[in-house]
Amino acid sequence: MTDLLGVDAPIVLGPFGGLSSVALTAAVSDGGGLGSFGLYGYAPPRIHDTIAALRAATDRPIAVNLWMPRGDEVTPDTVDATAALDAAEPLFRRAGIARPALPAAFLPAVDEQLDAVLAARPDVLSVVFGVPDAETLARARQHGIRVIGTATSVAEAVALDAAGVDAIVATGMEAGGHRVSFLRDAAASLVGTFALVPQVVDAVGVPVIAAGGIADRRGVAAAFALGAAGVQVGTAFLRTRQSAATAAHRAAIASAADTDTVLTRAMSGRLARGIPNMAVHELEAAGEIAPFPAQNWLTGVFRQAAAASGDRELLSLWAGQAAGLTRFDDAADVLAELRAGVPA
Repeated sequence: MTDLLGVDAPIVLGPFGGLSSVALTAAVSDGGGLGSFGLYGYAPPRIHDTIAALRAATDRPIAVNLWMPRGDEVTPDTVDATAALDAAEPLFRRAGIARPALPAAFLPAVDEQLDAVLAARPDVLSVVFGVPDAETLARARQHGIRVIGTATSVAEAVALDAAGVDAIVATGMEAGGHRVSFLRDAAASLVGTFALVPQVVDAVGVPVIAAGGIADRRGVAAAFALGAAGVQVGTAFLRTRQSAATAAHRAAIASAADTDTVLTRAMSGRLARGIPNMAVHELEAAGEIAPFPAQNWLTGVFRQAAAASGDRELLSLWAGQAAGLTRFDDAADVLAELRAGVPA
Protein backbone atom coordinates (compact mmCIF):
# COMPACT_ATOMS: atom_id res chain seq x y z
CA MET A 1 0.00 0.00 0.00
CA THR A 2 2.79 2.44 0.80
CA ASP A 3 4.41 1.83 -2.59
CA LEU A 4 1.07 1.96 -4.41
CA LEU A 5 0.00 5.26 -2.87
CA GLY A 6 3.39 6.86 -2.28
CA VAL A 7 2.78 7.24 1.47
CA ASP A 8 4.78 6.36 4.57
CA ALA A 9 1.99 4.56 6.44
CA PRO A 10 -0.96 2.54 5.05
CA ILE A 11 -3.54 4.72 6.78
CA VAL A 12 -6.25 6.48 4.78
CA LEU A 13 -8.44 9.32 6.01
CA GLY A 14 -12.09 8.56 5.41
CA PRO A 15 -13.55 11.01 2.87
CA PHE A 16 -16.34 13.01 4.48
CA GLY A 17 -18.98 14.23 2.05
CA GLY A 18 -19.75 17.71 3.36
CA LEU A 19 -17.43 17.47 6.36
CA SER A 20 -14.01 17.34 4.73
CA SER A 21 -11.51 20.13 5.28
CA VAL A 22 -8.28 21.09 3.60
CA ALA A 23 -6.64 21.34 7.03
CA LEU A 24 -7.48 17.75 8.02
CA THR A 25 -6.64 16.28 4.63
CA ALA A 26 -3.27 18.03 4.62
CA ALA A 27 -2.54 17.04 8.22
CA VAL A 28 -3.02 13.35 7.47
CA SER A 29 -0.96 13.54 4.28
CA ASP A 30 1.80 15.51 5.97
CA GLY A 31 1.84 12.92 8.75
CA GLY A 32 2.58 10.14 6.29
CA GLY A 33 -0.91 8.80 5.63
CA LEU A 34 -3.24 9.43 2.69
CA GLY A 35 -5.42 12.46 3.29
CA SER A 36 -8.80 12.29 1.55
CA PHE A 37 -11.36 14.94 0.68
CA GLY A 38 -15.00 14.20 -0.14
CA LEU A 39 -16.33 16.11 -3.16
CA TYR A 40 -20.01 15.18 -2.80
CA GLY A 41 -22.14 17.89 -4.39
CA TYR A 42 -19.19 19.94 -5.65
CA ALA A 43 -19.54 21.61 -9.05
CA PRO A 44 -16.47 21.58 -11.35
CA PRO A 45 -15.16 25.07 -10.45
CA ARG A 46 -15.28 24.20 -6.75
CA ILE A 47 -13.51 20.89 -7.43
CA HIS A 48 -10.75 22.75 -9.26
CA ASP A 49 -10.35 25.25 -6.43
CA THR A 50 -10.44 22.57 -3.72
CA ILE A 51 -7.74 20.41 -5.29
CA ALA A 52 -5.64 23.53 -5.88
CA ALA A 53 -6.02 24.40 -2.18
CA LEU A 54 -5.00 20.87 -1.20
CA ARG A 55 -1.92 21.09 -3.42
CA ALA A 56 -1.01 24.39 -1.80
CA ALA A 57 -1.46 22.94 1.68
CA THR A 58 0.65 19.78 1.26
CA ASP A 59 3.21 18.38 -1.14
CA ARG A 60 2.36 14.80 -0.15
CA PRO A 61 -0.12 12.49 -1.96
CA ILE A 62 -3.82 13.37 -1.67
CA ALA A 63 -7.06 11.55 -2.52
CA VAL A 64 -10.43 12.94 -3.51
CA ASN A 65 -13.71 11.07 -3.42
CA LEU A 66 -16.76 11.02 -5.69
CA TRP A 67 -20.14 9.29 -5.46
CA MET A 68 -20.92 7.16 -8.51
CA PRO A 69 -24.51 7.20 -9.83
CA ARG A 70 -26.40 4.16 -8.61
CA GLY A 71 -29.25 4.64 -11.06
CA ASP A 72 -32.00 5.31 -8.53
CA GLU A 73 -31.31 9.00 -8.00
CA VAL A 74 -34.28 11.34 -8.46
CA THR A 75 -34.29 14.82 -9.97
CA PRO A 76 -36.50 17.83 -9.14
CA ASP A 77 -38.71 17.10 -12.15
CA THR A 78 -39.18 13.40 -11.31
CA VAL A 79 -40.01 13.57 -7.59
CA ASP A 80 -42.89 14.94 -5.55
CA ALA A 81 -41.26 16.09 -2.32
CA THR A 82 -44.40 17.73 -0.90
CA ALA A 83 -44.98 15.15 1.84
CA ALA A 84 -41.32 15.15 2.87
CA LEU A 85 -41.29 18.95 3.02
CA ASP A 86 -44.46 18.86 5.12
CA ALA A 87 -42.80 16.42 7.52
CA ALA A 88 -39.78 18.70 7.85
CA GLU A 89 -41.85 21.84 8.49
CA PRO A 90 -41.22 21.81 12.29
CA LEU A 91 -37.49 21.53 11.64
CA PHE A 92 -37.49 24.48 9.25
CA ARG A 93 -39.31 26.50 11.93
CA ARG A 94 -36.80 25.49 14.61
CA ALA A 95 -33.97 26.58 12.31
CA GLY A 96 -35.71 29.91 11.71
CA ILE A 97 -35.89 29.49 7.94
CA ALA A 98 -38.66 29.41 5.36
CA ARG A 99 -39.80 26.27 3.62
CA PRO A 100 -37.58 26.01 0.51
CA ALA A 101 -38.61 25.70 -3.12
CA LEU A 102 -37.12 22.88 -5.18
CA PRO A 103 -33.82 23.80 -6.85
CA ALA A 104 -33.09 23.43 -10.55
CA ALA A 105 -30.92 20.40 -9.73
CA PHE A 106 -30.09 18.47 -6.59
CA LEU A 107 -26.56 17.54 -7.68
CA PRO A 108 -24.04 18.40 -10.40
CA ALA A 109 -23.58 15.84 -13.18
CA VAL A 110 -21.13 13.10 -12.21
CA ASP A 111 -19.43 13.08 -15.62
CA GLU A 112 -18.68 16.80 -15.22
CA GLN A 113 -17.29 16.16 -11.74
CA LEU A 114 -15.08 13.39 -13.12
CA ASP A 115 -13.78 15.64 -15.88
CA ALA A 116 -12.85 18.26 -13.29
CA VAL A 117 -11.12 15.74 -11.02
CA LEU A 118 -9.12 14.17 -13.84
CA ALA A 119 -8.08 17.58 -15.11
CA ALA A 120 -6.85 18.57 -11.65
CA ARG A 121 -4.87 15.34 -11.30
CA PRO A 122 -5.02 14.32 -7.65
CA ASP A 123 -2.82 11.35 -6.73
CA VAL A 124 -5.80 9.13 -5.92
CA LEU A 125 -9.48 9.07 -6.85
CA SER A 126 -11.68 7.02 -4.55
CA VAL A 127 -15.28 6.22 -5.42
CA VAL A 128 -18.34 4.98 -3.56
CA PHE A 129 -21.74 3.62 -4.62
CA GLY A 130 -20.50 1.97 -7.78
CA VAL A 131 -17.85 0.82 -10.22
CA PRO A 132 -15.98 3.33 -12.38
CA ASP A 133 -16.30 2.47 -16.06
CA ALA A 134 -13.41 1.43 -18.31
CA GLU A 135 -13.07 4.89 -19.87
CA THR A 136 -12.76 6.56 -16.46
CA LEU A 137 -10.14 4.05 -15.33
CA ALA A 138 -8.18 4.48 -18.56
CA ARG A 139 -8.25 8.27 -18.30
CA ALA A 140 -7.16 8.09 -14.65
CA ARG A 141 -4.19 5.92 -15.59
CA GLN A 142 -3.22 8.31 -18.36
CA HIS A 143 -2.98 11.03 -15.71
CA GLY A 144 -1.12 8.82 -13.23
CA ILE A 145 -4.10 8.70 -10.84
CA ARG A 146 -4.68 5.62 -8.70
CA VAL A 147 -8.32 4.54 -8.31
CA ILE A 148 -9.76 3.03 -5.14
CA GLY A 149 -13.22 1.44 -5.09
CA THR A 150 -15.41 0.78 -2.07
CA ALA A 151 -17.30 -2.43 -1.28
CA THR A 152 -19.77 -3.51 1.40
CA SER A 153 -19.88 -7.13 0.23
CA VAL A 154 -17.68 -9.72 -1.42
CA ALA A 155 -19.71 -9.48 -4.64
CA GLU A 156 -19.13 -5.72 -4.83
CA ALA A 157 -15.41 -6.22 -4.22
CA VAL A 158 -15.23 -8.82 -7.00
CA ALA A 159 -16.98 -6.41 -9.39
CA LEU A 160 -14.51 -3.65 -8.55
CA ASP A 161 -11.55 -6.01 -8.94
CA ALA A 162 -12.81 -7.18 -12.33
CA ALA A 163 -13.14 -3.58 -13.48
CA GLY A 164 -9.48 -2.94 -12.69
CA VAL A 165 -9.33 -0.63 -9.67
CA ASP A 166 -5.99 -0.36 -7.88
CA ALA A 167 -7.28 -1.10 -4.37
CA ILE A 168 -10.56 -1.77 -2.58
CA VAL A 169 -11.91 -0.39 0.67
CA ALA A 170 -13.89 -3.15 2.43
CA THR A 171 -16.22 -1.18 4.68
CA GLY A 172 -18.09 -2.94 7.44
CA MET A 173 -21.46 -2.01 8.86
CA GLU A 174 -19.78 -0.45 11.91
CA ALA A 175 -18.58 2.52 9.83
CA GLY A 176 -20.09 5.96 10.24
CA GLY A 177 -21.87 7.81 7.47
CA HIS A 178 -23.48 6.29 4.42
CA ARG A 179 -23.62 2.58 3.68
CA VAL A 180 -22.25 2.70 0.17
CA SER A 181 -23.77 -0.51 -1.20
CA PHE A 182 -24.54 -0.69 -4.91
CA LEU A 183 -25.35 -4.29 -5.90
CA ARG A 184 -28.02 -4.89 -3.28
CA ASP A 185 -29.98 -2.64 -0.96
CA ALA A 186 -27.80 -1.36 1.87
CA ALA A 187 -30.04 -2.99 4.49
CA ALA A 188 -29.30 -6.36 2.85
CA SER A 189 -25.55 -5.72 2.81
CA LEU A 190 -24.81 -5.18 6.49
CA VAL A 191 -21.67 -7.28 6.90
CA GLY A 192 -19.38 -6.53 9.83
CA THR A 193 -15.75 -5.58 9.26
CA PHE A 194 -14.40 -8.66 11.05
CA ALA A 195 -16.33 -10.96 8.69
CA LEU A 196 -16.05 -8.86 5.53
CA VAL A 197 -12.34 -8.08 5.31
CA PRO A 198 -10.88 -11.62 5.19
CA GLN A 199 -13.52 -12.78 2.72
CA VAL A 200 -12.75 -9.84 0.43
CA VAL A 201 -9.01 -10.47 0.79
CA ASP A 202 -9.56 -14.08 -0.32
CA ALA A 203 -11.72 -13.03 -3.29
CA VAL A 204 -9.70 -10.27 -4.98
CA GLY A 205 -6.21 -9.73 -6.28
CA VAL A 206 -5.64 -6.10 -5.30
CA PRO A 207 -4.77 -4.64 -1.88
CA VAL A 208 -7.69 -4.38 0.55
CA ILE A 209 -8.17 -1.45 2.91
CA ALA A 210 -10.24 -2.23 6.01
CA ALA A 211 -12.79 0.31 7.21
CA GLY A 212 -15.42 0.36 9.93
CA GLY A 213 -14.90 0.20 13.68
CA ILE A 214 -11.21 1.12 13.57
CA ALA A 215 -10.22 3.96 15.88
CA ASP A 216 -6.99 2.98 17.61
CA ARG A 217 -3.87 0.82 17.32
CA ARG A 218 -5.79 -2.32 18.30
CA GLY A 219 -8.19 -1.96 15.40
CA VAL A 220 -5.31 -1.39 13.00
CA ALA A 221 -3.48 -4.50 14.23
CA ALA A 222 -6.69 -6.53 13.92
CA ALA A 223 -7.23 -5.34 10.34
CA PHE A 224 -3.75 -6.48 9.33
CA ALA A 225 -4.29 -9.81 11.07
CA LEU A 226 -7.38 -10.25 8.88
CA GLY A 227 -5.27 -9.77 5.75
CA ALA A 228 -5.82 -6.07 5.06
CA ALA A 229 -3.00 -4.08 3.49
CA GLY A 230 -4.18 -0.81 5.03
CA VAL A 231 -6.94 0.85 7.02
CA GLN A 232 -9.35 3.70 6.43
CA VAL A 233 -10.45 5.67 9.48
CA GLY A 234 -13.23 8.24 9.66
CA THR A 235 -14.84 8.90 13.04
CA ALA A 236 -11.60 9.27 15.03
CA PHE A 237 -10.44 11.96 12.60
CA LEU A 238 -13.89 13.57 12.41
CA ARG A 239 -13.64 14.29 16.14
CA THR A 240 -10.47 16.36 15.66
CA ARG A 241 -10.43 20.14 15.53
CA GLN A 242 -9.02 20.04 11.99
CA SER A 243 -12.21 18.50 10.59
CA ALA A 244 -15.10 20.55 9.26
CA ALA A 245 -17.50 19.03 11.81
CA THR A 246 -19.11 21.60 14.10
CA ALA A 247 -18.16 21.78 17.77
CA ALA A 248 -21.54 20.25 18.59
CA HIS A 249 -20.88 17.31 16.26
CA ARG A 250 -17.41 16.72 17.69
CA ALA A 251 -18.82 16.82 21.21
CA ALA A 252 -21.48 14.26 20.26
CA ILE A 253 -18.77 11.89 19.01
CA ALA A 254 -16.68 12.44 22.14
CA SER A 255 -19.60 11.50 24.41
CA ALA A 256 -20.98 8.59 22.35
CA ALA A 257 -21.06 5.04 23.69
CA ASP A 258 -21.05 1.80 21.75
CA THR A 259 -24.85 1.68 21.33
CA ASP A 260 -25.36 5.38 20.60
CA THR A 261 -25.45 5.20 16.79
CA VAL A 262 -28.28 4.11 14.51
CA LEU A 263 -28.80 3.35 10.85
CA THR A 264 -31.31 5.74 9.31
CA ARG A 265 -32.54 7.02 5.95
CA ALA A 266 -34.07 10.11 7.53
CA MET A 267 -31.34 12.60 6.74
CA SER A 268 -30.50 11.75 3.13
CA GLY A 269 -32.88 9.12 1.80
CA ARG A 270 -30.08 6.54 1.89
CA LEU A 271 -29.06 4.37 4.81
CA ALA A 272 -26.38 5.97 6.97
CA ARG A 273 -24.98 5.56 10.48
CA GLY A 274 -24.99 8.41 12.94
CA ILE A 275 -26.01 9.64 16.37
CA PRO A 276 -29.79 10.20 16.48
CA ASN A 277 -31.24 13.58 17.41
CA MET A 278 -34.51 15.49 17.10
CA ALA A 279 -34.29 15.68 13.31
CA VAL A 280 -33.88 11.91 12.94
CA HIS A 281 -36.69 11.16 15.42
CA GLU A 282 -39.11 13.68 13.88
CA LEU A 283 -38.55 12.55 10.30
CA GLU A 284 -38.70 8.85 11.10
CA ALA A 285 -41.89 9.33 13.13
CA ALA A 286 -43.52 11.23 10.27
CA GLY A 287 -42.68 8.37 7.91
CA GLU A 288 -42.34 10.66 4.88
CA ILE A 289 -38.78 10.44 3.60
CA ALA A 290 -38.07 11.50 0.03
CA PRO A 291 -35.74 9.37 -2.11
CA PHE A 292 -32.08 10.34 -2.52
CA PRO A 293 -30.90 12.98 -3.25
CA ALA A 294 -34.12 14.93 -2.65
CA GLN A 295 -34.12 14.15 1.06
CA ASN A 296 -30.46 15.09 1.38
CA TRP A 297 -31.14 18.45 -0.28
CA LEU A 298 -34.21 19.01 1.93
CA THR A 299 -32.42 18.34 5.23
CA GLY A 300 -29.40 20.25 3.98
CA VAL A 301 -31.45 23.43 4.10
CA PHE A 302 -31.99 23.25 7.86
CA ARG A 303 -28.64 21.56 8.50
CA GLN A 304 -26.82 24.56 7.06
CA ALA A 305 -28.69 26.89 9.39
CA ALA A 306 -28.06 24.56 12.33
CA ALA A 307 -24.32 24.45 11.63
CA ALA A 308 -24.24 28.24 11.85
CA SER A 309 -26.23 28.35 15.09
CA GLY A 310 -24.66 25.30 16.73
CA ASP A 311 -27.95 23.42 17.10
CA ARG A 312 -26.93 19.74 17.23
CA GLU A 313 -30.58 18.62 17.09
CA LEU A 314 -30.77 19.55 13.40
CA LEU A 315 -27.39 18.23 12.23
CA SER A 316 -26.40 14.98 10.57
CA LEU A 317 -24.27 13.62 13.40
CA TRP A 318 -22.46 10.97 11.38
CA ALA A 319 -20.37 8.63 13.52
CA GLY A 320 -19.36 4.98 13.59
CA GLN A 321 -19.75 2.38 16.32
CA ALA A 322 -16.15 2.98 17.45
CA ALA A 323 -16.93 6.57 18.48
CA GLY A 324 -16.49 5.51 22.10
CA LEU A 325 -12.88 4.58 21.32
CA THR A 326 -11.91 8.04 20.05
CA ARG A 327 -9.60 9.94 22.39
CA PHE A 328 -7.88 12.80 20.62
CA ASP A 329 -8.83 16.21 19.27
CA ASP A 330 -5.73 16.66 17.12
CA ALA A 331 -5.19 14.80 13.84
CA ALA A 332 -1.48 14.25 14.51
CA ASP A 333 -2.29 12.40 17.73
CA VAL A 334 -4.88 10.20 15.98
CA LEU A 335 -2.41 9.37 13.23
CA ALA A 336 0.34 8.52 15.72
CA GLU A 337 -2.02 6.19 17.59
CA LEU A 338 -3.04 4.42 14.40
CA ARG A 339 0.51 4.10 13.12
CA ALA A 340 1.43 2.35 16.37
CA GLY A 341 -0.76 -0.57 15.28
CA VAL A 342 0.86 -1.08 11.85
CA PRO A 343 2.99 -4.25 11.87
CA ALA A 344 6.72 -3.62 11.74
